[in-house]
Amino acid sequence: MDKQKIQAHVKGIIDSIGEDSNRAGLKKTPERVAEMYEKVFSAGKKPLKDIFQFTHELEHDEMVIIKDIPFYSLCEHHMMPFFGKCHIGYIPKGNKIIGIGRIAELVHVMSSRLQMQEKLTTEMANMIMNELKPKGVGIVMQARHLCLEMMSKQHTGTEIMTSAVRGLFRSDIKTREEFLNLIK
Repeated sequence: MDKQKIQAHVKGIIDSIGEDSNRAGLKKTPERVAEMYEKVFSAGKKPLKDIFQFTHELEHDEMVIIKDIPFYSLCEHHMMPFFGKCHIGYIPKGNKIIGIGRIAELVHVMSSRLQMQEKLTTEMANMIMNELKPKGVGIVMQARHLCLEMMSKQHTGTEIMTSAVRGLFRSDIKTREEFLNLIK
């Protein structure tokens, strides 16, 4: 990450909006923004396949749900935060499960990039299906987008919900309903 380049651009933005980048309250803002970006985006560099290296064998073929996983991301359209909760369920196949902390880590790593909520939801479902090979996976994400709220005060508190269902969660309505009822 080129922190000096970020600082120069942030200084340019401050000056371009009519503020004085040398004003006491703004003088260190470019440096602070560069530090913040380094922290926010650092987890997003982790190889996703590493998360799935730690699977376990366990005779369990019922639904596993990890609910209310907090996430924070930046919208790739406006570079403003969106944040909320993610609910992930999957049905193991062949006695192969993954630690619940690894699912939460997947959410953290994938949301630590410039993102769109719809893309994030879809990519996580595809990643779990491809790497874990479960009988099915369901993901629901609910989030508030500051770009929507700050640019149009009429939408304050609006939640955006996205879902992705694969395998049995898509083909079997009872499986999908069970998942949706359990995450309420």
